[in-house]
Order: sequence, then C-alpha cells, then structure tokens
Amino acid sequence: MSEAFLDPDRLLPAEPGMRATARSLYDEVAALPIVSPHGHTDPAWFAENRPFGDAAALFLTPDHYVLRMLRSRGLSYDDLGVPRRDGGAVADPRSAWRLFAQHYHLFAGTPSRLWIDHSMNWAFGIDAPLGPDNADRYFDLIGERLGEESMRPLAILDKANVEAIATTEFALDELKHHAAMEGQGLIGRVRTTYRPDDVTDPDNPAFLDNLRRLGELTGQDVAGWDGMIAAHRSRRAYFRKHGATATDHGVPSAATADLGAEEKQALLDRLFDGRALVGDAELFRAQMLTEMAALSVEDGMVMQIHAGSRRNTDPTLMAERGANLGADIPVPVDAVRGLQPLLARHGNATGLSLIFFCLDESTYARELAPMAGYWPALLLGPPWWFHDSPRGIARYLDRVVETAGFQNLAGFNDDTRALLSIPARHDVWRRCAAAFLAGMVSQGLLGMTDARQVARWLAYDAAKAAYRLP
Repeated sequence: MSEAFLDPDRLLPAEPGMRATARSLYDEVAALPIVSPHGHTDPAWFAENRPFGDAAALFLTPDHYVLRMLRSRGLSYDDLGVPRRDGGAVADPRSAWRLFAQHYHLFAGTPSRLWIDHSMNWAFGIDAPLGPDNADRYFDLIGERLGEESMRPLAILDKANVEAIATTEFALDELKHHAAMEGQGLIGRVRTTYRPDDVTDPDNPAFLDNLRRLGELTGQDVAGWDGMIAAHRSRRAYFRKHGATATDHGVPSAATADLGAEEKQALLDRLFDGRALVGDAELFRAQMLTEMAALSVEDGMVMQIHAGSRRNTDPTLMAERGANLGADIPVPVDAVRGLQPLLARHGNATGLSLIFFCLDESTYARELAPMAGYWPALLLGPPWWFHDSPRGIARYLDRVVETAGFQNLAGFNDDTRALLSIPARHDVWRRCAAAFLAGMVSQGLLGMTDARQVARWLAYDAAKAAYRLP
C-alpha cells in the first residue's frame, strides 16, 4: 500500500515505544485468516460467482453508511442512483459515482473513509483518494477490473484469506443459494444464520401472514404456542443443514420475558384475533427471545441479540425506497432489567452461548461488562454499527476488559453488506486491538507473551470459539 495514501502505521499509538510494540503485535496477527461469523453479504454472490457490476454498485448504492452522510448534506437518493420502489428514474451509475466523488471530502475522519480507501487500494491498486478529478478514471478502472476472474466473489474470499463467512436469512427463506452452494462443496466456508424477525415482530405489517406461512412450511399449527415453537424448531434444523451455527435477533430493546403457558397462549390469541393491547408487540418479542434461548439450549445454536436501534425513522424514505438505507438511529437500552428474565431462566445453562450487541455505549462499563463477567452464557459482541470505528473500538475495550476480561468477548465480526469492506474492517480491528494491548504492555499490565496471545485471540480465535466453528 502506498504510504502517501495509507499510512502503514495508521491507528497505532503516536509514542515511538508504544508504536513499536503495537506494530510488533499487529504484524503477528495481520495475516491471520479472516473469520466473518456474522454479516449480510448476498449468498447469491457465492452461489453464482458472477462479476460485480460497477463502482457505484460496489461502493455507493448498497452502503447505508455512505448514503446517510450524503443525505445529511442534502443530496438526493435519486441523484445517487438508489432504486425506487415505484421503478422511477434515478441517476445512471457513472453520474452517481461522479456525485459521490465530488462529495468524498464529507467522509474525512470517518470509518467509511478508512474502509473505502483500504478497499480501493487493496482490490484495485488505487493509490490516491477519490475526488472529482479522478472519478471517471477510477470508475473505468474498477469496471475493467471487475470483469477479471480475480475479482469474482469467491476469488475475493481467497484474496482476503476468508476462512469462514456467514450470511443472514429470515425464517421463511428457502435457502436456494445455500442449497446450490452445498452442491458446490461451499457449505462450511459459507454458512447461513437463522434470523426469525419476520415471524417474531408483530410491528411488521406482514407479521400474521408470515406466521401463517411458517405454519405451512413446517406443517405446524402456529395458532397454538407449542405449535409455533415447534415450527421454529423445524426451521432451525433446516438452517443447520445449510451450515448455520447461530441465530440472530434484531430488536429495539433488550426486553425479555418469562410468561406462563396460559399467558403465552393468550398473548398469541390476541395477536391473531386483532385484539392486541398496547405493549403486546414488545411483550411478544420479549417472550420470543426467551423461547429462542431455550431452543439454543436444546440444539446448540449460538444466539445473537442486536439491540438498541430504532429502524427506518424516515417514513418518506421507507415509502419511496424501503429499509436499510441510513435512517436508523440508536436508542437507550436497559440491559440489566431487560435480559434478567432470560438469564434467570437460561443464564446458567451449559448449552447456551448468547452474544449481545448494543448501540448504547453507556451500558458497556455499567451493565454489560459486569453481566458478562458473571453469567456463564453471556458474551459481549464487538462494537457494532455506529461504533464500529477506531475510537469506538478503543472505548469498548477500555470499558469492558477490566470487568469482563478478554475471554468473555466474542472477538470481531464485520456485520457488513459490502464484500470488499471485510478485509478493511478486520484490519482496523486488528490495528486497534494491537494499539490497546501496547498500552497495557507499556503500563506493565501485560507482558509481551500474554499480549501476543490476546492479540491472536481477539483477531481470530475468539470468533471461532464464540460461534462454535470447527
């Protein structure tokens, strides 16, 4: 990588002695294989292994981190080429890319800039930042390179040294791409993840239709609580056949519940009959988290909870273009009270591994680290979404390690839809971990032998252990 473009010691400490220590630690983990145990890449990429389209389709239109920044400065999603639900005209890819290049300065100091610069250098040999003067040249260069065999999705996994990658699919997904990959011998390297939000969130307008479809798929009576849980058990088994070792649950809060059998059935009846009370949607999500934990105790699937985001807060954007385009905002989370019913029921179960992700940083030291430092079932997920950044990583490690230690952390996962950002995001994590450990070494809190072991744990071993990957 060009020193003029990417400083080889970026994100490492400024003090020379600490920098040398951090560089030594980073050098030992930089080339380790990448384990990407949670993310949202498209399984069709790997099943079909077709070339990507163009620079805008790769770096701009699918990236909600990028889109929200451009939107904040008044740019139109039409002009950025983001598809409309009504099929209306939007800018062509080259025009959208030019507009992106004209406003690339908006990303100075952001993790998006780090990821994109790294990705363009790593994948295409680009050695200067994107800007108006080189927009067309880079667009053409990237387009030309995307036609090469070396830039097809499976070749990118090889180039990035990705040992394992997990996609995420909803409960009703037929997993046709994973079935195709099974025939190609790719399952194991590529795995699905069971995300049942489509049938556990009553705030979803299609919730009841989805629940009925779940019953049809599994042959279960989902109007009865036990039948509904049996339907989930069946779908989880189907996902495991396609490599799943984990489930994922995106919820607005950390609320869990532990209702009695009659209360659970009455709640489900109200939802089915259109008589839901205020708070029933939250109560159903809360109870379903505890039910999913029980199923994880039973079948050994690792459970992930992503809590603390109010999603799709711009109704105009949602109506025009759909979800996951940048209008999601973090909200406070009460982890202690929220998770208490689930942990009281299952927190000591030897079969449960629960990885908790949170957007409320105020909970790190006050709640989450002490909880992970006690409950055997609970691990802390890495900094997520808005906090997957150099300073976010530093804040996270600073606030959780003293109480939770390193062994109660789940390592790193990139949680991305952008394939080329995976090596960039893991590189940022490995550099930041090395910088943190160098600080501990300089203070006499760790020796170099321990620091080397922890650096490897954070970069590679923790994720494999947390997600029970072979």
